[in-house]
Parts: sequence; C-alpha cells; structure tokens
Amino acid sequence: MAETGAPSLPQSPAPHTPVARAERFVWLTARVLEQRLFAHHFRGGAADPVETALDAYRNEDGGYGHALEPDLRGPVSQPLHTAHALRVLDAVGRCAGQRVERMCRYLTSVSTADGALPAIHPSQRGYPTAPFVPVVEDPPSDLLATGPVVGLLHRNEVWHAWLFRATDFCWQAVESLEKSHPYEIEAAVAFLDSAPDRTRAEAAADRLGRLVREHRLAALDPENLDVYPVPPGYAQGEHHFPYDYARTPCSLARAWFTDEEMARSLDHLAAQQQEDGGWPVRWRRWASAPALEARPVVTIEALRTLSAYGRGIG
Repeated sequence: MAETGAPSLPQSPAPHTPVARAERFVWLTARVLEQRLFAHHFRGGAADPVETALDAYRNEDGGYGHALEPDLRGPVSQPLHTAHALRVLDAVGRCAGQRVERMCRYLTSVSTADGALPAIHPSQRGYPTAPFVPVVEDPPSDLLATGPVVGLLHRNEVWHAWLFRATDFCWQAVESLEKSHPYEIEAAVAFLDSAPDRTRAEAAADRLGRLVREHRLAALDPENLDVYPVPPGYAQGEHHFPYDYARTPCSLARAWFTDEEMARSLDHLAAQQQEDGGWPVRWRRWASAPALEARPVVTIEALRTLSAYGRGIG
C-alpha cells in the first residue's frame, strides 16, 4: 500500500476510558481548533497545527474574532475572543513573540480610560450576541475580562506597557470586592495565581476564599445542591464547584477547600461526562451553534483538570 504521508500519532487509548470517549465526541462535533488542541494535549500532537488553526480567527488589528468565543458571533475583534486566543497559545507554550506583541497593541486600542478591558467592545453591535452579554456604547472596565489576560501575560513573562495600568486596575478591583459571583471570582484567581507580588496575591486570595465560603459561592456537597444559591442571571442549576476555582493543585484557590471537599468536586466532575463522551455546558443556552461549539472546549478543560489532579482519564 502506498504511503499516505499522514503524521503518525500514538496508539489510541483504550476504547472505554474517559479520554477515548471524549476523543470520539471531539471528532464528531469539534471545530478544527479544538480537534488540534485535543490531539496536542492527549495524543502527542504538535503545537504548530494548533497555531495554524488559531490563525483563522485572527484579524488585521491584532485581535481575534469570528466566534472564537462561541457566545459572540460575527467577525469583529473582541477582548473576550483575544483572551481565548491567549489561553490557547498559553496551553501550547507559544505565548510569546510578535503575535503576542500585536495582541497587546490591540488590547491597548480597546482599553477603557483606566487602562483595563471592557467585557464587550461596542463594535459587536449588529452581530448576534448572547443576551447575558449586553453591548453598550461606553462599556466599563471589567475584572472578568481583564484579570485572566493580565495573569496569563505575567505568567509568560510578557512585558508590555499595557500591563502596568491593567495590573493596577486588577489589584484595585480584586482588593475591593465585597460581593461577587463565581465567574468574577474565577477571573480574580486567574490574576492572583500569576501576579508578580506573591505576598500581596496570597493575602488577597485568602480574603477571597473567605468570601466564597461565607457567600456559598462554591457547592461543597454535590449531593445537596439545593442549599447553594445560584447567582442572579445564571442558568438554573449553574453551580460552581471547588475545581472551577482551583483548576490545578498549584492554584491559590486550592487552599480554600479541604482535601475531602476537593475530592468530592472532582468525583462530581468525572461523573458529568455524558453518554456521547462530552461534558455539558452549564451556562445559559441561547442558540444551538454556540452551545455545540462550546462543549468541546468544556470537555478539554474537564479532562485537563482531572489530569492535573492525578485522576485517571486513560
């Protein structure tokens, strides 16, 4: 038989392991980007094809669009798309160089007066957008959009003028939180886990952990979810668990939970794998395509979290 020239990959895992079931789901449903990411993380695939797939979402302004973040449709660059692109580059060890420099220039161009990022830039107006992400003419600075980007750039030792004021904004926003909601807390943790001032970060994280427990923002008993309130605007049953805050054992948020609490949450995460091999989207669904495109992203994140904690995925 003639050689096909296709790259050889490691032998497929056993057919009934979590990763094998997820692999079938990814090949059936995922975009090329998530297919390449899955291959990179779990099949020994190279990083170059991931970068090539990501390029399809890049715009001339250095930002990213084209529904890279599935709940924002349309071609225009947005901070949330660009944050998603940075997470992809970070995941494959490519968060450096001219590409990231151009991304920082884009982030500078869309920043608010205090140097931070809005959740949605007004250029999104006219394109389909999730109803829980309102498009306004003069959007405010947003920790949810800014914190993960700043933390990721610090973790990769990317230095750019944009970072100085954005870092100051994150410190002020995190240290002034009195009430919050799970996604904002996750963004704060993403910043604190890589903030350069480790002593200050540890103190801020300790305070946030007390806030999370006092306001029951983490479901500590998956068998008794009724006792944990769902924040306003969230989907019915959209609870957050210890693993949502501490995606790896190295996260500052890991100290918020006992070993037993973390183990229960990881058991719950593993049990959420569905019959088709994918994990469910927990936030509000507003259209079929965004939900379909988000599930492979969520599935890869679930597998990576379980793997980070040493859970057997195959």
